Amino acid sequence: MVTGDLPAVSAIAAAVHPGHPESDAVFAERLGLFPAGCLVLQAGAGAAGYAIAHPWRRRRPPALDTLLGGLPEAPGVLYLHDLAILPEMRGGGAGGAVVQVLSELAGGLPMALVAIGGTGVFWRAQGFAAVPDPALDAVLRRYDPGARYMERAADQPVRR
Repeated sequence: MVTGDLPAVSAIAAAVHPGHPESDAVFAERLGLFPAGCLVLQAGAGAAGYAIAHPWRRRRPPALDTLLGGLPEAPGVLYLHDLAILPEMRGGGAGGAVVQVLSELAGGLPMALVAIGGTGVFWRAQGFAAVPDPALDAVLRRYDPGARYMERAADQPVRR
C-alpha cells in the first residue's frame, strides 16, 4: 500500500464495513507507522481489498476510529487492524494468503484481531481462537455486540 491507494482503501472500507466507519486519518496513520503491514489486493487495474496490521500490545485492541499516536517499543502481538475484501473477490483464497503473509511479517509474535460481523468462522479457519477476557468487554462492545478478541499463536520463524 502507498499513499495513493488510500482513497481506494477508504472506499472499500465504506463498502465492506458500513457500520464501522473509520476516518481517512486512521488509514493514513497506520500506513505511516507501519507500511510493511499495509497491503492492497489488486484486481485488474484497481484495488479489491486491503489489510492493515501493526505491532501492538497483547489484549489491548485499539478502539475503532482512533489514532494510535505511535507504536509500542515492546509489542506483544502483530495486530490485524482490518482485512477487507470486496464481496465479488471473496472465496478465492486471498484472505488466507494475506494471513500467511502477515504471519511471516509477525516475526515470531502471535497475531491478534477483533472479529466482527460473524467473521469468527473465517478467523478460526486461519488458526485464530477467541480469547475471553472480561477486561476487554467495554472496548469490544464499541465494535459490535458479537465482537470477539482472537489470537493466533506464533508459528513462523523470525524474518527480517
